[in-house]
Amino acid sequence: MMTVAYLSCHMDKALKDQIEYLLCIKILNTRAVSGGDISQAYLIETESERFFCKTHRSKNAFEMFQTEKEGLKALKASNTIGVPQVLTCNRTDNGALLILEYIERKTPNTVDFENLGFQLAALHKTGDAKTFGFEQDNFIGSLPQFNNKNEDWVDFYVQQRVQPQLKMALDSGRLNMAEIPAESKLLGSCNGLFPNIKPSLLHGDLWSGNFLIASNGQPYLIDPAVYAGHNEVDLAMTRLFGGFEERFYDAYHEIIPKETGERERCEIYQLYYLLVHLNLFGTSYKSSVNHILQRYFH
Repeated sequence: MMTVAYLSCHMDKALKDQIEYLLCIKILNTRAVSGGDISQAYLIETESERFFCKTHRSKNAFEMFQTEKEGLKALKASNTIGVPQVLTCNRTDNGALLILEYIERKTPNTVDFENLGFQLAALHKTGDAKTFGFEQDNFIGSLPQFNNKNEDWVDFYVQQRVQPQLKMALDSGRLNMAEIPAESKLLGSCNGLFPNIKPSLLHGDLWSGNFLIASNGQPYLIDPAVYAGHNEVDLAMTRLFGGFEERFYDAYHEIIPKETGERERCEIYQLYYLLVHLNLFGTSYKSSVNHILQRYFH
């Protein structure tokens, strides 16, 4: 999710001591860094190594990091694109921590975006999933994301992506009943626009803050919300906040060609992410949500 990490300059002593114990290391220096999404993030330096540490303070923190760990594991198993190695995931006194290998990054150029496009397409073409969903529920930002398996993509997308977020927005007063379409309308409109879709392994939250290019040029995916879904979902998220360089999309479609109706489906898939932002950050996202609801579902 497109958020700003809350930063403090120094890691507290109890957390530092816990990490030293878990990794059997002596920490020489810690520095707060961006890139922790909704969490606090640190660069940890030892005499010979560097690590990336995220901490979060909430009742769901350990579960959030555990599901992130499983998502990274699933992406790594595809053997298509880089992911950081997970070193440990543990509870802390007031939440949880996740420690990953530190990836030295560089500013992406056109060739890097091309490689990212090729490798994302390779990810989407791997796997033998017969159903949509995942082995466990996980999180999108700090919100729950449901992954009960379903053989029908339209049912899955409506019932486990759009409707839970609509209900959350209704319960919080950010949307009212008149703005929320009936399930039959959601299903009917999606059935008319979605082709016969096969499950692809998705990153699940692929905006510009959730990939990086290592100094050696290798693309890496971070902060996933993994599940098996329509490959166009990841592309829709890349376009939500300005889009990636055009060579990324050209390279991707050299491997997986475009299908008719992609532009309309892009908006419908962006609806999910806009609803998540509405529920996390408030009504500045409401007009975008209502635009898509009115265009496709009323």
